[in-house]
Amino acid sequence: MIKYLIQKEFIQIRRNGFLPRLILVFPIVIMCVMPWVMNQEVKNIRVDVVDNDRSSLSQQLVHSIEASNYFIFCGQKPTYQVALKDVETSRTDIILVIPPHYSRDLTNGRQPQVLIAANAVNGTKGSIGSAYLSQIVTANVAPTAIQSKVSALFLYNKHLNYKVFMIPALFGILLMLMTGFLPALNIVGEKEKGTIEQINVTPVPKWSFILAKLIPYWLIAIVLITICLLLSWLVYGITCQGNLLLVYLLAMFLALFFSSLGLIISNYSDTMQQAIFVMWFFVVCMLLLSGLFTPVRSMPHLAYLTTYINPMHYFIDAIRTVFVRGGSFHAITHQVLALLAIGSFMAAWAVQSYKKNS
Repeated sequence: MIKYLIQKEFIQIRRNGFLPRLILVFPIVIMCVMPWVMNQEVKNIRVDVVDNDRSSLSQQLVHSIEASNYFIFCGQKPTYQVALKDVETSRTDIILVIPPHYSRDLTNGRQPQVLIAANAVNGTKGSIGSAYLSQIVTANVAPTAIQSKVSALFLYNKHLNYKVFMIPALFGILLMLMTGFLPALNIVGEKEKGTIEQINVTPVPKWSFILAKLIPYWLIAIVLITICLLLSWLVYGITCQGNLLLVYLLAMFLALFFSSLGLIISNYSDTMQQAIFVMWFFVVCMLLLSGLFTPVRSMPHLAYLTTYINPMHYFIDAIRTVFVRGGSFHAITHQVLALLAIGSFMAAWAVQSYKKNS
């Protein structure tokens, strides 16, 4: 019986002229565009310089800023007030003020007081941009201090490529959207069409009906992950450092949760509009509280407690462990068990919440 119910679901998907194209095109667009856009590296910081010394050493500092790949040199301004107007109109991000007698102080062995004024509306850009500029100033003011014997070893991502960090997270976003929203519109769509009544009068058990609704989206999850892995390798040359079977296992457990959540919302909703808004509420909350963009340890304590019941947090943590660090099953046992427990609970709820009037 389940076989024919599953066959019915695939026939419905195939007869829909939009869904097959969406399932194939959506991951391609996300993987080819988003890794370039979702980038938190701070670059192209616009800098104004106020040179009150106008010496060869102060010009050497200015040329060092011009040569940096992190800054866009917007020119020298006559006064600090003129440069501040550029900040107020968002034409520049940071002002560097070189004091008078800058060259004389350096020659006499004193440390000149250089002012860095940063637009901190975007706190991350302001703080990191100031740190970059401080390093250039320090290198010109006290070059011997830079010669300390300190070396840094970057593990797992030695080139500091932000795409390596974001691509595994995009797997979770795709699974969340595709295996969450499509089931959320499934049963409620049949309610609006009136076809659900034909199922309600049949002797099909509730668990068989819900399972037949879930299985197609697990298969869709496998297709999505396969496309993402291929594009990650072909477009960016980034491959999974761990066992690919663990990636598929994590994807299946996350798809179990979101497809079950979608069916639960669909069971309780009367219209597709209602289902979309309820699903969007849960998607946004789980996405922002998952640690996908920011470390969860930086959250307030109450917000951090929500990560214990957030499957996206477990998936993001585990997929980065496997994909980037090459972790084994032992390294992600905790996350796998958590995903399995939460997904099983939601699947049972999906069966229980379906009201079948036979």
